[in-house]
Amino acid sequence: MSMIMWFLSKNFFTLLAYISLPVVLVRIAMSSPRGRYCVRLGIYVASMTTVAAVAAFIGLVMAVSGHRLDVCFVTGRLFYMVGSRTTGITAEVEGEEHLQTRPAVYMSNHQSMLDVLFVTRTIPKKTTMTAKKSLQLTPLGPFMMAGGAIFIDRGDNARAIRSLQAAGELVERARASIWIYPEGTRHLSEVPDMLPFKKGGFHLAIQAGIPIVPVVTENYWHLYHEGHFEGGQAKIRVLPPVPTTGMTVADIPELIVRVRNQMLEALRDISRQVPAEKESATEEEAMQQKYNSVQ
Repeated sequence: MSMIMWFLSKNFFTLLAYISLPVVLVRIAMSSPRGRYCVRLGIYVASMTTVAAVAAFIGLVMAVSGHRLDVCFVTGRLFYMVGSRTTGITAEVEGEEHLQTRPAVYMSNHQSMLDVLFVTRTIPKKTTMTAKKSLQLTPLGPFMMAGGAIFIDRGDNARAIRSLQAAGELVERARASIWIYPEGTRHLSEVPDMLPFKKGGFHLAIQAGIPIVPVVTENYWHLYHEGHFEGGQAKIRVLPPVPTTGMTVADIPELIVRVRNQMLEALRDISRQVPAEKESATEEEAMQQKYNSVQ
């Protein structure tokens, strides 16, 4: 004991410096926007990776005990509880009563990896999700597999079709709901907008005869984008279910336009206003891209 006390007395300030160094470095980093971005992003990724490991164990236990389709709901709330505290970002949900629609195909806009925070706040019970196949190899993969997620190989059209067929069978067999990002990939810009929608989720909804429930997260460019990561609140608006009863494959193009227009209107309504000149420039760029695509 006396040796320990002697060592501490001789090396107290050295030990204090080592202990204080991380705190000092974080404080220095947090004094600049770029530094805050790096620190917050690192904390977010580290916390989500840790929660994913815990969620994988919880998901395995739930799957074995016959509650596979509630894995995303239960572990999702854990993700949100931790993620909202580490990032300082919370979600305000409007129209939450529409999340009681079951079974349904829930369609949400896809902006960035921060979407994990918002889908885990809103995903309802007895719901699984579709995801790109590469996510199986990430920390999110094990808990998603435990929750019955349908992984889609975008590079193989035949496999992608089989995956969607498997999702349809799950809906019919278990009366489960499916969460889908109809844009197919992430899209984040200062001007609130969405990419064109893929047809897969609409095929699924019509074949199963279940409604589509649009879930719109506001454009959170002001909270997060490359080089910028701040705390705050993001709005989520859940729109009324869009029925598909009686529709056929021939109705898909019109249904896509209808759902996308509803979501885009809601997105622009709940998002921060963008200066007119930026919005106009973005529209001109989109028109130019469209023109180039047909040449």
